[in-house]
Amino acid sequence: MARPFEGLPNETDWVAMREIVPAATATVRFAEGRAPEGAPDEVTIATVLPLAWPGLHREGGEVLVGIQSGNASGDTSRDIAQAIALTCAAAPGSPVETLPVASVDSPRLQDVLDLEAPFEMQLHEGFEFWVAEADLDADGKESLERANESVIPTVKLQAAPSAFWCRIGDRTYVRWVLPFAEDAATDALARLHAAGRSHLGEGRLLGCFRSSGLLIPVWEVDPSAEAAEFEDAVAAMRTAIDEAAASTDPLTAAERGAKAGLTNRQVTLR
Repeated sequence: MARPFEGLPNETDWVAMREIVPAATATVRFAEGRAPEGAPDEVTIATVLPLAWPGLHREGGEVLVGIQSGNASGDTSRDIAQAIALTCAAAPGSPVETLPVASVDSPRLQDVLDLEAPFEMQLHEGFEFWVAEADLDADGKESLERANESVIPTVKLQAAPSAFWCRIGDRTYVRWVLPFAEDAATDALARLHAAGRSHLGEGRLLGCFRSSGLLIPVWEVDPSAEAAEFEDAVAAMRTAIDEAAASTDPLTAAERGAKAGLTNRQVTLR
């Protein structure tokens, strides 16, 4: 499925949680009449759960589903919908450790979720949301500490949907899930690059990831600056990208060359 999250509220945030955000949660609700028997009113979608479990049904009834746990069927939407159903059916206090391969008859997220309910991502500095109020034994605390040490510091920028500042080692980046189909987004960046307008402030466009049918450009930015200092540059780039994506003019020779360069540097996630 080229764009498995297409049609869901905040498609770009689904992709970000799936691919580039280390620790985050959001809640979803079922469409009327589509909730599995015994399901809670809301399900928590998480980037990742302990041991990469697809799901966890807590003792208190809360259902958590991790969306970075793999893609068995080729349709991420179908896999996550199946994980939700299996986790709701699991006994309270138990995880779903593996997922069977979903079939073409298995429902997708678009079939079971309330598409009018907002999908609002909450970033976390670590994975304490795994345990809620539960006490951890020594092994559990060690596992949580290891997971927290692996978290890349990440900030969601406000100037554009699904744009994130992150620090990896001594270098900092802005990674941004664009809301256009891959080819349209690549054309837009190519137009800007050929015109010398692809810098994010002083930040250099390094290349792009492709994931779930969308494009994720990556800029390397000043490591001495904090995330909030890039809001104006992201706002200006958002306007430039929107205008470039709306253009119906054929690409010029320079723009075609820029597109070829961007395409050669693209990396497909999963």
